[in-house]
Parts: sequence; structure tokens; C-alpha cells
Amino acid sequence: MSKGNDVPSYSLDHVRNIGIAAHVDAGKTTLTERVLFYTGASHRMGGVDEGNTRTDWMAEEQEHGITITSAVTQCPWKDHLIQIVDTPGHVDFTIEVERSMRVLDGAIIVMDGVRGVEPQTETVWRQANKFDVPRAVFVNKMDKPGADFLRALETITKRFGDETVPVCVPLADSHFVLHLIEQKVYEFSGDKGKDVTVRDPVGTEIDDMAEWRETMLLALGNHIEEIGDKVLMEEEISEDEAWNAVRVLTQNGTIRPAFGGSALRNWGVQPVLDAVIKIMPNPTEVEPSVGRNPEGEEVLVEMNDDEPLVALAFKVQLFDGRRHVFVRVYRGILEAGMMIKVAGSEVTERVARVFEVDADKKTRLNRATSGQIVLLAGLRFVTTGDTICDVEHPVLLERIDARQPVLGLAIEPESSKDEEKLVEVLKKVTQEDPTLRYEEDPETGQRILSGMGELHLQINFERMQREFGLKLRAGRPRVVHRETVGGSATHTGGVDRVIEAGNHRIELKAQVTVKVEPLPRGGGVEVVCSPTWNPSDFTPAVDQVEAVESGTNDALSGGPIEGAALEDVRVEVLSVETFGSASSVQALRIAAASAVRDALKAAGGRILQPVMKVEVVVPDESTGGVLGDLQARGANILGHEASAGNTTISAEAGLSSLIGYMTDLRSSTKGRGQFVMEFDRFDVL
Repeated sequence: MSKGNDVPSYSLDHVRNIGIAAHVDAGKTTLTERVLFYTGASHRMGGVDEGNTRTDWMAEEQEHGITITSAVTQCPWKDHLIQIVDTPGHVDFTIEVERSMRVLDGAIIVMDGVRGVEPQTETVWRQANKFDVPRAVFVNKMDKPGADFLRALETITKRFGDETVPVCVPLADSHFVLHLIEQKVYEFSGDKGKDVTVRDPVGTEIDDMAEWRETMLLALGNHIEEIGDKVLMEEEISEDEAWNAVRVLTQNGTIRPAFGGSALRNWGVQPVLDAVIKIMPNPTEVEPSVGRNPEGEEVLVEMNDDEPLVALAFKVQLFDGRRHVFVRVYRGILEAGMMIKVAGSEVTERVARVFEVDADKKTRLNRATSGQIVLLAGLRFVTTGDTICDVEHPVLLERIDARQPVLGLAIEPESSKDEEKLVEVLKKVTQEDPTLRYEEDPETGQRILSGMGELHLQINFERMQREFGLKLRAGRPRVVHRETVGGSATHTGGVDRVIEAGNHRIELKAQVTVKVEPLPRGGGVEVVCSPTWNPSDFTPAVDQVEAVESGTNDALSGGPIEGAALEDVRVEVLSVETFGSASSVQALRIAAASAVRDALKAAGGRILQPVMKVEVVVPDESTGGVLGDLQARGANILGHEASAGNTTISAEAGLSSLIGYMTDLRSSTKGRGQFVMEFDRFDVL
């Protein structure tokens, strides 16, 4: 892609928008560094341990050695442009993966060759499924003792039911890769694996190649009749035929092609780059997005520069303290200086500048065209998930869902003069990350920042101090609760009072009967408001109907025990009793709210705590002690499995019992234990 103010020099059929995703520490950032180096986009190869990788550019990423925010970068490869999004692997930052998957055309899922599918692998796989993203698998760390390419692929089939098809198989005890389509052996040497030698197989490699290639062709033949017939007739299948079969089956989600190697040891990466060009879809090959016009009718959004603009804002990010918005252009042309509309609202804004992005570096463009991922400056109101479009032709695309936070942290400035600055900073960071929320505790007056976990809160606490120069104090993390009801209750409540105001006498009188009952976990809050109005000859006005609905919703803002947000509750307004002019809009709203609050109390409040899915990996000799400790914390052990000297324990437990668990685990396993958790549901414990 050309620099400066030029428009893109790559046609859409020569562009690939892909993401690299994985469980934390599987090696995706290391893989990205090799890709950038081998394509010439970077002249040095950074390392996660050294804190100098191109995509982990934030100070917190370099300090903690993990990816925190999705980084957009790009590189040329064989007359094509590959736009890459390197995503976080830690579950606390899963929103970064979610919104990246929403705008990608393909993905590479990186797996540890020893561990296979890990907890966050499952999460990113589900996210890719949600948006029908074609994907390939790179089995990494094949240089480690205990690594097993076939076993890693089998874990995919076991966990997801997806069919993996080997394409490039790493050879044990060497830096060689068997390329099953080309029927060649790839060797990697020279400066950091940059030199690739392609040769014919020799010795035992011939038998290995034949065995693995037969596995690949049989898998392809199961789905493509022409190839299946040739396999049965023992006819030769050409390289082009094989590539085309893998491309078609990958793009329609039938198979997941698999590659292997070691990014850290610089082998097996270049064949993956070749495969990205050959099998991943370009923007024009992806199914058109479906949007809705203001009338609610479906609209197909096809990539066409001549049609009105439609783009999705998938991320808000602060660069140098200033608000910027990442967008994927799905249709039309987006130019600097143009007015845009936020679909589904009355908001219009002017795009001040358009940038091409390479990690933390920006280059100005005059315009962006269909298929591009660019950064916009000057938008004050656009948020994650918004559709921006032509002012005269609004189209609304599907939004990006954000999960509810589960852990809170009380924060305050060291100096009272920074109170206003803290509020402004909190507004900025919560706009950037939809899984961050802040509120003021009505009892203590403390400001509570809530997020997805301890690391999530810690990182944002550090960022606020570094980026905005705030000196902050923080309390202990506290678990975010929800409330529900334990049973059903029908209650009649209302208002009957007279307000004297000077010479004015206002009578408020109304009665509302409601029924409250629990819903299954994950049922949300359901409100049914189609009451019988009494007297029977009374016909309510529109504003009276709306008043009952508003009063019902007012009472659902908090539960009967702690005032926490309600979950899994159904409320039905059964009847409304009116008393002439005394049943004003105000009276009806008060009566409905009173009836619902009393019904919630009568149904019996229940506290819901965050329940986490937990996976703990420990040395075999530590298994007994770790299992005992988890059970002592009230965890429900779902199972455990031994492999390569380690035991993987699956469990579920309340978040409150897991705060600080990592420190205890490392102590009990002499630093060798690993632990990840992911929010599953709110439930009674």
C-alpha cells in the first residue's frame, strides 16, 4: 500500500485481511514478528522477552510480556498486501479478539505443539465461528520436548468437532517441513531462517511424505468428488487441483488446514505466508455483509467503491492521548473532511483525518476504499460497534457485543485537585474498552472501575497513571454481583396520597398488579406489559401506557438485596386500576414502580456471583495438592487429564474464591503451575 496521500496501489483481489489469534503464550506475537521480518516489512526481529516487538508497542505490553491491545500492521508478500491484526491471548482482553474477528476475512489460530487446544483457544475459536471466519492452524513450538503435531490436531477435532487437514508437516528433530501439496521438503537457514531451500524428499522422508499426503488427499476427497475419484483410481492430483480444493473447503468452513513449525526457531513460517495468499479470501470473495435501512429492511452491503459509504467502527483507541477510531470500510469511499452519519441515531460528524496504520505508526491518506482497515481522527461520538455511513443513505450493520464486567476496583487520586481529571480519564478509557465500566458508589462515594479480571484492571490502572500523569490509589478488587429472585410472587401495589403545594392540591392514586418469576440462567430480564385496565370501560392514553412501562423499568434498575443489576427475571404487568383524574401519568409511574419493587421482595432476592471456567496446568506431582486446594475454595472439579508430565484440571468456581489464586498456585507448584479463567455465567453459590 503506497504511503503519503496516495490511494491504495493494491487491487482488492491482491489484499488479505487476516488475524493471528491464540491462547496466551502460544507464540502468536512471535509468529507475527517473523512474518514482518520475512516479508521485509521490518528490518529487525523483535522478541517478546526483550519487549521490543513491533506489535506489542504499549509500555504495559512490553513490561508484562503479553499482548493487551489488537495491533494492526501490514506487509507485502509476492505481489499481495497482507493486513494483519495481532490479537491478545489473555482472556481478560477477549473483547479485543471479538471486535477484530468481526472485521477480518481470515485467521490463523496458533497452537502450542505440546498443549494443543487451551482455554483461550476455545474462546477465539468460538469467536471465529460467530462471524464465520475461515481459518488455518499453525501448530507452533514443535521444537519443544513432548510436541506432537498429530495429537495437537486431534485436540481440535475432540474439542470443536472440526476437521483438520495437514498441509505442511514438521519433521521431528529437524528444521524441515514436508509440504504435502507441493511434495517438497522445505529447509530454513541463513539469517534467522530467512533463507528457504526447497528440495525433493530423500530417505525416510519419502515414506513420511506419502503417508501424510494420502491423509490429506483422502480428507479432500471426502468433500470433493473429482478428487475422491482420482484417489480411488490412484491417479495423480496436480498441485493446482490440491490448492484449489483446500481454498474452497477452507473458505466455506468445511476444513481447517494445518501447518507446523517453530516461530521462535525460525522454521515453518514462509509456507504459512504462501498459504494465506493461496487459500484465504480476498475482500471481494467474502459474503456481503447484511445491514438494515431505517425501515428495518435487510440490505446487502457489497464491496463497491461507487456505492454510498458503509463502514464499521470496531475499536476506539487513544493515540498520544487523543481519541481515534479504527474502521473497516465495507462499501464506498471514506475521505478526509467528509461528513458521516452514525446509523440508527441522529449523530453526524466530520472525519478530520484518515490514517493508514502500522502498529503505533500512522501515515495520512486522502481517502480509504472498500476492504481497507484504517484509523480516523476527529470523531468525538462514534463508539465501538457503530456503523458510520453516508449522511443521505444510512445503513445499520450488526453491532459488536461487549461482555459485562465481573470485578471492581475502587480508585481515587492521591490529590483532591485531580478529581475532575480522573473523571475525564475514566470517560476516555471506558470509551476505548467496552468491557470497562465506572460508576460512583452511592454509599461510599468511591469511584469503582469494573473490568474482566485482575490483570485487566491492573493494566488500565497503570495506563491511567502513565499516559495521563495521574497519581492514583486503589482498593482491593471486589467481585461484581447480580441479583435475581428465588421464586414467583404476585403483588398489588400503588400510590394513594395528596400533595399540598401552596394553593394547589394534587391527588395521586393508582393500583398496579404484577407477577415476578425467575428465568433460567442466562435468561436476562424479560418485561411483559399488556395489562387489563380497570374500570373495564376505561381506555388509557398513550402517555399513560408509557408511564406504566417506565415505572416497571424504573424498579428493575436494581435488585431487592444490594441494589445490584437484575438478571434472569420475568416481570408481567397483569392489571392497572385507575381512579379518574387522580391516575395521572405521574401516579401510574409511581404505582408501577412500587408494585414491582414489592413483588421482587416478596419473591425473595438471591445474590448471583460470577462463576468462572477454570483450567489449571500443573506438574503431575502437584496434582493432588492443587485439586485439594481448589475443592477447599468451593470449586466444582469437572475433570483432569495427564499428558507429557503435566496434568490439566478443568473446574468451575466462584470468582471471589479465585482472587489472588495465581500467587498461591505458583507457591504450591514452585512456579511451574499455570492458571487461566474465563467468565461463564452469573449463578447462586
